[in-house]
Amino acid sequence: MTTSPRWTFITNHGLILSYISHKASSTAREIAMYVGVTERTTHKIISDLETEGYITRRKVGRRNVYSVDPQLPLRHHTKQDIMVSELLEALTDESMKRLMD
Repeated sequence: MTTSPRWTFITNHGLILSYISHKASSTAREIAMYVGVTERTTHKIISDLETEGYITRRKVGRRNVYSVDPQLPLRHHTKQDIMVSELLEALTDESMKRLMD
């Protein structure tokens, strides 16, 4: 039996930001399924990211399309010298590259 980890190095905020950076027109349901959280949690995290300026949202038809501001620093006071773009680059692996195709 496989058990899920009790903690991870990357928060759900970071995982959702990374997913959005690769799949800008994804629905909250798609994001939630990929990350492994509820749709409600995904909406809350998207709201957090938008409020802080890390993403912007615009409507295209009935869908939201997101864009990420890669030039903002990370939020933790000990990591503010690292830009979002550097985090996103580090989180981009082969599975994310396949999502972009």
